[in-house]
Amino acid sequence: MGKDGALSEPTLSPPIRAMPHLFEPLALNSVTLPNRIVISPMCQYSAIDGLATDWHFVHLGRYAAAAVGLIIAEATHVSAIGRITPGCLGLYNDAHEEALTRIVRFMKETGPAATGIQLAHAGRKGSMSAPWKGVKPADEAEGWISVGPSAVAFDEGWQIPKALDEAGMDRIVREFATAATRATRAGFDVCEVHSAHGYLMHEFLSPISNKRNDECGGSRENRMRFPLRIVDAVRAVWPKDRALLVRLSATDYMGEEGWTLADSIAYAKELKARGVDMIDVSGGGSSPKQSPELKPGYQVPFAEAIRKEAGIPTIAVGLITRPEQADAIIREGKADAIAIARALLNDPFWAWRAADALGHEVAVPNQYLRGRKLAV
Repeated sequence: MGKDGALSEPTLSPPIRAMPHLFEPLALNSVTLPNRIVISPMCQYSAIDGLATDWHFVHLGRYAAAAVGLIIAEATHVSAIGRITPGCLGLYNDAHEEALTRIVRFMKETGPAATGIQLAHAGRKGSMSAPWKGVKPADEAEGWISVGPSAVAFDEGWQIPKALDEAGMDRIVREFATAATRATRAGFDVCEVHSAHGYLMHEFLSPISNKRNDECGGSRENRMRFPLRIVDAVRAVWPKDRALLVRLSATDYMGEEGWTLADSIAYAKELKARGVDMIDVSGGGSSPKQSPELKPGYQVPFAEAIRKEAGIPTIAVGLITRPEQADAIIREGKADAIAIARALLNDPFWAWRAADALGHEVAVPNQYLRGRKLAV
């Protein structure tokens, strides 16, 4: 009752909104993904001098018909010496830009998926052979001298990189910004900055690879300084209404000796403050001695912790292969999207199967409708 004895109006609780599911759209800035299935960047080692070929056109183009939410092209390097292998994709000249523009145009004409590019620099893990040739340095005729935060090799038998000086770091910052400008002109909706897997930006973050004694080494704040400069440079040129993502390794799987989840949460908070829209949460890559416990969804808790503690949307990745598993991650609020790589290499139309299993409809090109009906 009220103070005058009259019956009070009942207090209405706000309606409880059901948690989103795998096939619910996701807004990132002004970019809307038709669903929450992300094709994780998957290196094809099939470029020629950094140039995308017909292989890339077919590889990425087929996913535009595959009912996914976001297609992120493979690690695309900002310079020739920033590539992982001689066969890796680049975006540092006009020909590279033209080839990717053609692919993006086709993807947009084919399906509703958002298109993304991952800008990368391999650092000390560059100048290697394609994996099917064995884990070894590239042939002398094709290779180059790699660079890193310190003159420390990734492993025995790997090249010792040249430690970057201030001029070299400034050059790389400009290369990332230039590549982001080219990616804008090519028409990509989403730009992901690669700060994971033991490549250059992660090399600066991790004390395993960063042995500098200047303002970019030592404390966590100092080790974050150069990667954050790169993100700032990309954010400055990337259109404000398009989505900016950063991929990070949540942990080196090396205990306190390396980069940790607590470090990643602090880093994610800085990235959010700089206008990053989403964090793509992976793990490892800094040391051949890493020891993750490989099991389904083994990295999902990292995405969940960063989402909660840093207050930023996340993508979960890592042995996510079943539709019910992927849907549960979204419904339980552990991540806002899921990234799939190998399962989509094995079955490019994984999303069709997931929609059937979960009772959802997906967009299918007219040319494929007969196959879709057969699948149902």
